[in-house]
Amino acid sequence: MARTPGRLSSTSTSGHILEMIRTGTATNRSEIARETGLSRPSVALRITELIESGLVTEGTRAASSGGRPPTLLEFNASCGLVLTGALGMARSQAAVCDLDGRVLVRTPGSPDMEQGPDTTVPWLLETWSEQIASLDRSPDEVRGVGIGLPGTVEFHAGRAEDRPVLGRWAGVALAPLITERFPVPVMVDNDVNVMALGEHIAGGHGHTDDMVFVKVSTGIGAGLVSGGNLLRGALGAAGEIGHIPVSDGGGLPCRCGNTDCLEAVAGGRRLLALAAKEGHEVSGLQELVRLATEGDPVAVTLVRDAGRRLGEALAGAVNLLNPEVIVLGGDLSEAYDHLVAGVREVVFQQCTALSTRQLRIVPSRLWDDAGVRGCAAMVTERVLSPDAVNRLLAG
Repeated sequence: MARTPGRLSSTSTSGHILEMIRTGTATNRSEIARETGLSRPSVALRITELIESGLVTEGTRAASSGGRPPTLLEFNASCGLVLTGALGMARSQAAVCDLDGRVLVRTPGSPDMEQGPDTTVPWLLETWSEQIASLDRSPDEVRGVGIGLPGTVEFHAGRAEDRPVLGRWAGVALAPLITERFPVPVMVDNDVNVMALGEHIAGGHGHTDDMVFVKVSTGIGAGLVSGGNLLRGALGAAGEIGHIPVSDGGGLPCRCGNTDCLEAVAGGRRLLALAAKEGHEVSGLQELVRLATEGDPVAVTLVRDAGRRLGEALAGAVNLLNPEVIVLGGDLSEAYDHLVAGVREVVFQQCTALSTRQLRIVPSRLWDDAGVRGCAAMVTERVLSPDAVNRLLAG
């Protein structure tokens, strides 16, 4: 129903109009006027403001149903840059993205995370500076920074809290270290959360608002999307599926201090130890995965058993959250057929019929891009929010 001009919608600011254009809710001035109840001069004023700021461009005229065809309004994703750092214990990536999250340049690296921010942050800063220069862009175009860390992160405080994994990172606020070089908003989250966000937005898994993303590698963690929103929990500790106890673990100690956690029983370190007991001295988890994909019986058995253990933990999540899709990522997921066989065996056995009626269990489609895309999405959600855009335009 069209809104009357006398009762304007609360979503009639320039920031909200930009959101309409970005999401495709409105693509021309007439549609904006209809959605907001604003007069044509008021719409023109706000559109002019957005165009002059560089956030919006006027494109090719749309098809007409009669009369003069309307001019399309388009979000100008190239008017700013987002810096992202998807950090991991084994390997990391630094990237520069546009405001749509499209990766413009990406550099892999392996800074020693155990040495703390004093080692990793300088690598990020120098890499970002080199990337910006390679694009022939200016640091002044940077609008925000997003970083994913491999451990529990207190999201609102922007710092790691997982002392067993990131001892030298715990309690260190990263924003002040970054803003010395790039004085923009800095956002920090758990690496699996940002991967889940990336898969949800750009993974091509359909228009699902309910998803569980699982990273199965040296560690095991989950990112939870419910109702289209990432669930971080009260302090950012949601999704620690790797620290759910599983049955018949044999009393294995976990880095968190408990015993028989999923990660301790089925994580990468445990699988490598079990492979060694079977005479398979592999160099790392990726080699074990390669052996499994080639049909090595020991490797196949280890991966499938890990899938069963993972399925045991995921069954509780399925019954609790009723996701539409479970996405398997991380190194172990590259042996997808064997991993998912174990997961399916347990999940469809232990979950209710209704919760699994439409459930899909699929591999990650973004792989290493998931963390980078998720970091960018986390930042743009903030810096392009209606309130942030209104503050930018007012300044």
